[in-house]
Amino acid sequence: MGIFSKTCEYAIRAVFFVAHKTADGGRVGIKEIAVGIDSPEHFLAKILQDLSRRGVIQSAKGPNGGFYTDESILKRPVSDIVAAVDGNGIFTGCGLGLKQCSEINPCPLHHEFKKVRNQLHHMLQGTTIGEFNTGLIAGTTALKK
Repeated sequence: MGIFSKTCEYAIRAVFFVAHKTADGGRVGIKEIAVGIDSPEHFLAKILQDLSRRGVIQSAKGPNGGFYTDESILKRPVSDIVAAVDGNGIFTGCGLGLKQCSEINPCPLHHEFKKVRNQLHHMLQGTTIGEFNTGLIAGTTALKK
C-alpha cells in the first residue's frame, strides 16, 4: 500500500515510464506502458488522457503516435503529477481525513503529520520528473512490483 491513491501511483509510474522510454525522442503506446508498469490498460487510458490534457505528458495521434515527454516536462517537479491527479490534498490535508483539522483545532496526529506532509511536499517539489531517468536507464530502479 502506497501513500498515494491508486490512480496517482499509476500516473507517477506512467510518467516515469514514458520519460524513460522516450528519452531518445520516440513515442510509446498505451499497451507498452500498461505492461511496463503493471497497470490495467483501460484504467491507464483515462489517466494518460487527463495527464495529457493538463500538459504533464505529451501525446500524438496517428500511426507514429503515442505518448512522450519533452525537455520542459522533464524539468517539471514530480508534485505536478500528484497535483494533476489527486489535487493538493496530500500536501495540505489532515492525516485522519478530518475537515475541521487545523492549527487551532488539531486532530491527534496534526503536528507530527504536518512535518511528514511538508517533507513529502518538499521532496516532490524539489525533484524533477527527469531526475528519475538516470536510475531507470542504469537499471538501478524499477517501475514494476
